[in-house]
Amino acid sequence: MPSPASPDTLSVVKAVLLALSVFLCISPLPGQQKKPVYSEQEKPIVEKIRSLRAMPDDERARATRQLALDIRALPPSENKVPLAEWLANRSTEGDSGRETLQEVAMTLAGALRAQPVSPAKDGPASPYSTLAQLVRYEHVRASLDEPQFKAAMAALEKIDQDRRRAGFTLADLQGKQWTLKGLRGKVVLVNFWATWCQPCRKEMPDLDTLYTRFKDQGLVVLAVSADETEKVKPFIEQGRFTFPVLLDTGGKVSEMLHVEGIPKTFIYDRSGNLVAQANDMRTQKQFLALLAEAGLK
Repeated sequence: MPSPASPDTLSVVKAVLLALSVFLCISPLPGQQKKPVYSEQEKPIVEKIRSLRAMPDDERARATRQLALDIRALPPSENKVPLAEWLANRSTEGDSGRETLQEVAMTLAGALRAQPVSPAKDGPASPYSTLAQLVRYEHVRASLDEPQFKAAMAALEKIDQDRRRAGFTLADLQGKQWTLKGLRGKVVLVNFWATWCQPCRKEMPDLDTLYTRFKDQGLVVLAVSADETEKVKPFIEQGRFTFPVLLDTGGKVSEMLHVEGIPKTFIYDRSGNLVAQANDMRTQKQFLALLAEAGLK
């Protein structure tokens, strides 16, 4: 029979158990981020960013630009860069206008300049990649002499080289096979989406309108979803969308084209060249501008 523990030993055990219980209660799990604590000056900004998606397009553009200025005016804090990046990600949903996107990019660049972020394990920290995408795909300017930003820009160039070389074959809801290279002579709009994605759902009626308008001029719209057929088919039937819907079960084509966020759109001209692309949701007017890059007007 083991001998009873001494009072000193019991005290040590109790102290260890108490410390362990406190650690388990307050420490985030591996890979889990600590919930941000916002200041009184930051809280209204957070609420306005959350409400952007519910605003009409014209009101949303004005609100986005003002939020960029409000974030820029904040004092240094651990939340300033995340707020600027959050706004940057929201700003590309729809048509905020070049001036608004420029203000957003300046705010994010300024926040990173004042408070640099440590690199991620596999490359630049996400705020630098977000800023690089604004510069490359939204054609805004950003002044940031930072190795991570340069690395993010170089990474996008490599990704776009992969996209220009990519080809794929996928089946639609009726089982018909579609091959990208087999559509030479057509203007092809490839749109990656999902049934659960609110911005994706918002832009699909515009895609259908454009498909109906230009299909006799050679436009092909391929809507690519990684969802299961059981989710996609009723959604398409309810919306009465007429463009082909392809199933990328397993996400192999999304991976091939480096699609990390949706909606994502690629435009190929009649020679099969990748001539335009868009991160996030686009309006009908913006889609028309993208199609014009492929010579379709």
